[in-house]
Amino acid sequence: MIYEFDKMRLMTVSTKSIGEVNDCYICRDLASSGGILYTVIVVHDHQVVRQLLEMFKMSDRTGDDVLISEFACGEEEILVFPYHKERPLSQFYSGETMPLNECEEVCINTLLACISCNLPYPILYLLLTGDQLHLTNDRSVYFGYEMDMSKLDSEIGESECTGVCAKLLLKLLEPKSGQKATSYYLLSKKTANGSYDRFTDLYRDVTIAAVSTEKLTLLVRFRLWFNRNTDRILGILFWISLILAVFALSIFISRLFLGGNSWFRLMYNTFKQIGTESLLQ
Repeated sequence: MIYEFDKMRLMTVSTKSIGEVNDCYICRDLASSGGILYTVIVVHDHQVVRQLLEMFKMSDRTGDDVLISEFACGEEEILVFPYHKERPLSQFYSGETMPLNECEEVCINTLLACISCNLPYPILYLLLTGDQLHLTNDRSVYFGYEMDMSKLDSEIGESECTGVCAKLLLKLLEPKSGQKATSYYLLSKKTANGSYDRFTDLYRDVTIAAVSTEKLTLLVRFRLWFNRNTDRILGILFWISLILAVFALSIFISRLFLGGNSWFRLMYNTFKQIGTESLLQ
C-alpha cells in the first residue's frame, strides 16, 4: 500500500497493528533520498476522524514538532509521525542496577519528552498508557507513536496525563526507595494525594529533589525542606496573619473612636505614676 500526499510517497514496509478504529504501519518515503521511515496511523472510523479533526482544530497543542503530516486519503485520515529504533522503557530501564542519579535523569528526560511533544493531551495519554516511551543508551527518552485510537477520549486533559506520568516516575524510582531518596519520598507523598495536575509542577519537584546530597546548596536544602513542610508552614503563616489582622483592626478602631495614638497614650498613662510616686518630676 502506498499513501501519497504533497511530496511524500509512503510505502508500507511493516505492519504494527490492525484494529477496528485504526491501523498502524511503518512506511518508507520513496520520495526521500534516504528512504526515511515514518510511523503512519490510518484512522478509518468516521467518528474518531471527526474527533481528531476537532481536537487539532481546538487545541493549542498541535504537535507541530512531532506530527510530520496529516491528510485525508479517501474516507481515511492519515497521521504521519517520526519513526525511531524501538527500545521500550519498560524493557531497557534497569533501576535495580543503575545509580540513583541516573534513575532520576531518566525521570527528568521522561518529563521533557512529555512536555516537548506538544500533542493534544488525549493523544499523549494514549502514548503514556500504551507503553510508547523508549530509552536511548545515553538515558534520553523519546516517544514511539503506535496507538489504539479506540481508546481515544477527547475529554482527557493535562491533569490526567500528569497523573499517569507521576505514577510512572514513581515506579521508575521504586527500586531506590530503600535509599531514602528525596525524589522518591516527595513523589510518593504527592502522588498519593493526587497533587499533580500540571507537568510544570511535576518537573519542578523532580528537578529539585534529584540534586544529589553532596551538591545541595543552602538554598536548595531550604527549598526541599519547604516542599516537605508546606502544609505546616502555611498553617503557621495563617495564624500569624490572623493575629496581625486582629492587632491592626484594634489599632484602627482605637484611632477611629478614641482619636490619636491611643495605644501609645494608654501605655504612657499606665507608667506615668507608679504607686504614690510620680514619674513626671
